[in-house]
Amino acid sequence: MLVHICCAVDSHYFLQRLQKEYPGEKLIGYFYDPNIHPYSEYYLRLLDVKRSCKKLGIELIEGEYDVEGWLDAVRGLENEPEKGLRCDFCFDNRLENTAKKAAQIGEKKITTTLLTSPKKSQEQLKEAGRHIEQKYGVQFEAPDFRKEGGTQEQFAMAQEEKIYHQDYCGCIYALTMQREQQQKLADELFVPVTGQVLPESIEDRIALYEKRMALEEDGIAYKIIREKFLNYRLLRAYVKQKGEVLPSYILPYSTLKRKFTKFRIKEKIKDIHYANREEIIIISLAYFNKLIDKNYKTIQDIMKNPPTFDEEVSVKGKIIYNFFSLAPVIVLEDIDENATFQLFMDAHVYEDVREHLAIFS
Repeated sequence: MLVHICCAVDSHYFLQRLQKEYPGEKLIGYFYDPNIHPYSEYYLRLLDVKRSCKKLGIELIEGEYDVEGWLDAVRGLENEPEKGLRCDFCFDNRLENTAKKAAQIGEKKITTTLLTSPKKSQEQLKEAGRHIEQKYGVQFEAPDFRKEGGTQEQFAMAQEEKIYHQDYCGCIYALTMQREQQQKLADELFVPVTGQVLPESIEDRIALYEKRMALEEDGIAYKIIREKFLNYRLLRAYVKQKGEVLPSYILPYSTLKRKFTKFRIKEKIKDIHYANREEIIIISLAYFNKLIDKNYKTIQDIMKNPPTFDEEVSVKGKIIYNFFSLAPVIVLEDIDENATFQLFMDAHVYEDVREHLAIFS
């Protein structure tokens, strides 16, 4: 039986139930999910599915990541709600591709782990399965593993097995609608121009789950710990002097009340310049290098090869006494102490949850 897989949270439980309910069937996993956006999220879910299938001794085939084709196909359905017409198409698309793959490898039966997801309509999936059966002549199996406490057992198993638990369906439209309803930043869609890995970004999660797999291969015991923290995203910022944009670098947790202000340098104490507005602090690139033990020649050098986020937070801690400060800290190549500056900054500080690995000694 060819089993379409959407994610490890659903598949790890679903595949084990299939092994019990269909003992005579050889199960083959098929990860075909071009709806998942962005690619880094797709990669993270695939990484976890590979781990799950390896644990269960199930062969896994990866389908094509044709996200552009998927986006073109759902054009006009962008504003459909969860379980609406866009989901109808998405189910049809993935099950149809699964049926084609089954024919290609000689399998007569197909099913999908979407059946066990509490966020998906089983009736929608069964209807899509009936359509695929008629069109391709395959047998669509639709076992209901949610009933009799199955959903609770599924999530308990996912937690015990330390499986990555995503918090949105996968497509960009479901993500943006969900974040709007939650009044949260859809930071899954942001990647810094510097390429820096930000806390609780998808790239941050990938690094954690890749490390988890390495620990397991080495037989090292660990636990995944979730902690609340204040996250930060800088969406856009610039510094101007006499109408010209200056090369500048903004350190983490820098914020403005109204996104824009004008300021002058009020005083300088040692190597730190203090502005007359918004508690703004300016430091030179030379002083930044000294604090971080680097040798950047220009601001552009920082952009091309940035320090880690934690290194930047450490630098800010050496400048500002108050650890919880949201005062803007700006790095400039040269500082004109008599100039008037304009600063625009659109930044978000928000409550978030981050995972980290606790390794048993």
